[in-house]
Amino acid sequence: MYELIIIDDEQKILDGMVHLFPWEKIGFKVAASFLRAKQAVDFIAGHHVDVVLTDIEMPDMTGLELSHMFCGRSDLKVVIFSSYQNFSYMQEAIRNSVEDYLLKPIKYEELLTCFEKIKARLDAEHNLSADMPETYYEKIVSDVKQYLEEHYQDATLEKAAEKVNLSPNYLSRIFKEKNRTGFAETLTSVRMAKAKEMLDDIKFKQYEIAYYVGYDNPKNFSRAFSAYCHMTPSEYRSRVIQEHSDK
Repeated sequence: MYELIIIDDEQKILDGMVHLFPWEKIGFKVAASFLRAKQAVDFIAGHHVDVVLTDIEMPDMTGLELSHMFCGRSDLKVVIFSSYQNFSYMQEAIRNSVEDYLLKPIKYEELLTCFEKIKARLDAEHNLSADMPETYYEKIVSDVKQYLEEHYQDATLEKAAEKVNLSPNYLSRIFKEKNRTGFAETLTSVRMAKAKEMLDDIKFKQYEIAYYVGYDNPKNFSRAFSAYCHMTPSEYRSRVIQEHSDK
């Protein structure tokens, strides 16, 4: 778990940044939060800190001044957020080796993507392989599979990503890497398994099965089933009926 401190001179914004984002689920712990930059500097002097997330405009010291203080430290990452889309600010942030410059109001997806990249960089610097926290990834894969089993009718990558607090792009990559099958392929396999169960029961009509397993058009379902099972739904049902009659 990497140590994070957050700085903003507005209490409401600071509280939101601390409490409304699932830091621990993505590998970070908020070690402290501050309304003044100089308080944060004093804290850093006596504590281990991996990442500083700071506002840019503060009364005692700007986020840029703070980042300049630590720009020579490779072990401390600084992320700036600001209401100002100011090119000169961004240039100075780059010169100070700031990891990212986020604009207020910060979008959840942007913050998540930013810290996923920082975590990957920290892991690499600490000689941690991407698959070292294997139980973490196993849980993500397990949670996504459970989500697909329960919501295969209307499942989407975006909803799955929200469930496990990751960005869709990052989830797509690690799910395929750890599961050896991509999100879309896994969703299709779940839908086809459900479709086979229903085709085994002749009381269900094929168009009913199509809608039930998430296809808005029976023809689309038939094409998907044929591509996956190498036979049409009708051929599959006929084979099942023949097998039952032979017993």
